[in-house]
Amino acid sequence: MLIIIAIILGGVLAFAMDWYVPPEYTSYVAIVVLAFLDTIFGGFRAYLEKRFNTVMFATGLVGNSVIAVFLMFIGKRLELDLHLAAVIVFGSRLFLNFASIRRILIDKFIGSRKKKHEDEPTGEEDGEEISENPEKN
Repeated sequence: MLIIIAIILGGVLAFAMDWYVPPEYTSYVAIVVLAFLDTIFGGFRAYLEKRFNTVMFATGLVGNSVIAVFLMFIGKRLELDLHLAAVIVFGSRLFLNFASIRRILIDKFIGSRKKKHEDEPTGEEDGEEISENPEKN
């Protein structure tokens, strides 16, 4: 829970402060933000699945960012678009994690509503069955 509060606080501070990133570093910042978002969504998914691990989250956050920046750096030196590999991988994982989070939350919400409705009386008490055929009733 502390990590979620820290992420929210960090996001609020990032929007509240006046940041300036020199144009030559904007692509690096963008790829790091994408890596961070991928790791955050993956961590939230793991939290919902009750398998969150702080060490895995922290190493994923740093490791994904380092790999993404390294690909960007090497790509710029070789004049190749190697950063596209990171964009494609992190972008697709971001959407997959979002889809999984959405499914988990919908299943929890609908599952709790279904359980609530299953506990309500259905008119079938005292061993009396209600059939769709009116001749049997």
